[in-house]
Amino acid sequence: MWRRSPGCCRRLLMTMFDLTGRVAIVTGGNGGIGLGMAKGLAAAGASVVVACRNATKAEAALAELGGNSHFIAFDVADENSCRTMIRRASDRFGRLDILVNNAGTSIRKPPESYTAAEWHAVLDTNLTGAFVCSQAAHPIMKEEGGGKIINIGSMFALFGSGYAAPYAASKGALVQLTKSLAVAWAGDNIQVNAILPGWIDTELTRDARRQVVGLHERVLARTPIGRWGAPEDLSGIAVFLASAASDFITGAAVPVDGGYSAMG
Repeated sequence: MWRRSPGCCRRLLMTMFDLTGRVAIVTGGNGGIGLGMAKGLAAAGASVVVACRNATKAEAALAELGGNSHFIAFDVADENSCRTMIRRASDRFGRLDILVNNAGTSIRKPPESYTAAEWHAVLDTNLTGAFVCSQAAHPIMKEEGGGKIINIGSMFALFGSGYAAPYAASKGALVQLTKSLAVAWAGDNIQVNAILPGWIDTELTRDARRQVVGLHERVLARTPIGRWGAPEDLSGIAVFLASAASDFITGAAVPVDGGYSAMG
């Protein structure tokens, strides 16, 4: 029986995860989970476009990413801004292979306290923005023969939240959007998947710890790995879902939560 040598297998694996020559957009890639994923994509060889509003944070992110990274200012809650950003990124690099819909927001308060404007602010950012960016990226990826779209959900796509109802609703809907786009665009060789981060140590969750008494202790008690996640814990899954290694995976929602959701 013919067998591959260990060296051949290693080279094959490296090729499967190699993103050299690929162009990736990471919305909200200037900090937190977005920057963690952008670092992974850049380390795998991709040119990374950091798309966000805060130019100062973006420049700091580009310094960390190095290589062929680029900043495009945009507002994820504005349809025209989303479409313009996708077009500018494609024009800048001549292609678009990977879109990571990471930009998000939350407003924490009891559900009876939200105004309609607050509700729409969260859904427009977390859900509608991801849809519009994906919609804008679709014809470009289709023309190029395929692509990867990665939507950043949350464990609150699985669990309810008594203090972030719009956020939980938007993330649950984002998973269903992921499945729907995966089915619709499979024939275009575009794989669409979601990542469901658990409790990751970011500015957003630090605010939550200040606002929600006992949150830190409850998270540690429920997380089997026994720690909060770090943004870099999302690097590997981002590279996997952006690479040829995941070509037969679409419509999936992958928890990255240290076992939090496995506790039932």
